[in-house]
Amino acid sequence: MADKIIAADVVVTSPGRNFVTLKITTADGVVGYGDATLNGRELSVASYLRDHVAPLLVGRDPARIEDAWQYLYRGVYWRRGPVTMAAIGAVDVALWDIKGQVTGVPVYQLLGGSVRDRILSYTHATGWDVPALLESIDAQLARGFQAVRAQTGVPGLDIVYGVTRSGAAYEPAGRGAAPTEEIWDTDAYLRYAPTALAAARDHVGPDVKLLHDAHHRLTPNQAARLGRALEPVDLFWLEDVTPAESQEVLRRVRAATTVPLAIGEVFTTVWEFQSLITEQLIDFVRAAVSHAGGISPLRRIAALADVWQIRLAPHGPSDVSPISLGASTHLGLATPNFAIQEYMGYSDLVHEVFPHAWTYADGHLHPGEQPGIGVRLDEKLAARFPYQPAYLPVARRRDGSMTDW
Repeated sequence: MADKIIAADVVVTSPGRNFVTLKITTADGVVGYGDATLNGRELSVASYLRDHVAPLLVGRDPARIEDAWQYLYRGVYWRRGPVTMAAIGAVDVALWDIKGQVTGVPVYQLLGGSVRDRILSYTHATGWDVPALLESIDAQLARGFQAVRAQTGVPGLDIVYGVTRSGAAYEPAGRGAAPTEEIWDTDAYLRYAPTALAAARDHVGPDVKLLHDAHHRLTPNQAARLGRALEPVDLFWLEDVTPAESQEVLRRVRAATTVPLAIGEVFTTVWEFQSLITEQLIDFVRAAVSHAGGISPLRRIAALADVWQIRLAPHGPSDVSPISLGASTHLGLATPNFAIQEYMGYSDLVHEVFPHAWTYADGHLHPGEQPGIGVRLDEKLAARFPYQPAYLPVARRRDGSMTDW
C-alpha cells in the first residue's frame, strides 16, 4: 500500500464558479483528490481544511480510510454541520482515490464491484411558462435523458428558484458581494405548479420520469395539498417540500399523500435521516457524497435505507465539482438501492480543469475504469481562475419578511 501522507493542500479555483479541492500526497508520489465545495461558504471549508485538518493528516497511513474518518469526526468536540462534513468528505474521497490507484482498480471495485451496468441520471428543465418548460424538456430528452426535473415560473413573480424570465441557464450561485433577493408567493405557486406539471406529463407521456423540487418552501399542510394535487401527474418524486430542520412534520405529509418524497440534500449525517428512514417517511435519500462526509458514511446511510426499502439518489448540482460527481458514480455502480443520480452538467471549462474518466451517454452515467476515482485537477489551469465572491440567493415574502431558500 501507499506510504505515509506527506502533504495535504487546498486548491480554490473559480472556472465560472467556485470549487474547493483537497489534494493529498503520499511519500511514494500517489495523489488523491477530494471535493470540499460548499456553495456560498467555500472559504470557510478551505480554512477548516488548511488550518485544522491538513496538519493532522501528515504522517498518517492513507490506507486507514475508516480510521481517518472516525478520527476527524469522533475525535473532535465540535462536530457535524456542513463545513465540518464537507471537509471530512474531501478527506474520505481523496483517500479512496489513493487506495484505488495503489491497488490498480476503480473505487467501485473496492466497494464490492458493480451491481448495475450504468447509472440512471436526471437533469433540469426550466421554463418561465408552460410552453417554455415543454420546450426545455424536449431539449433534455433530445440529449438522451429519460428523467427530467421540471421547474417553472409563477405568474406574478419575477424570479423563481431555478427559473428566470430571461431564460438564462440556471446557476445557483450569483457573483457579487451580497446575495440577490427573490420575492416569493406560496399561494401563487400552489395554484400554478400542479397545472404546469400536469401539462408536462401530458406532453411527455407516461414513460418519462418527471421530478419537481419545492425547495423547502412549504408548511406541512401546504406540502400535503401539493402532494395530493400532484398524484395524477405520477411524479418520480417531489423534493424538499418542507424545511430540512422540521423532520417530524414529514409524518403529516406522508399520511396525506402517496406522492414519492425525496429529501436530504442539506443533511450531513446519518442521524438526520434516522427517523425519516426508519418510519418510512421518505422514498429517496438526497445526501451528497461531498456534504455528508464522503463515500464511507454515505454507504452506511444507504445500507440503513435499504433495510426500509428507501433508495439513494445523491445531490449532484453544478456546485459540487466533477470529483464529487465521480465519487458518487462509483458509489452508485456498487450500491443495490441506488436509484438515480442528479447531473446538472458543467461548462466546457470545468471539464478542462477537472479531466475525468466518468462519462454521460443516453441518460446514464458511468464512473469509468481508471484506478481510483478517475478525476484529476489541472492545477496550472486552475490557477488562472482565482476565487470570486458568490452567494446563493435569499427569498422574501411579498411583505418583506424572510422565507426559506
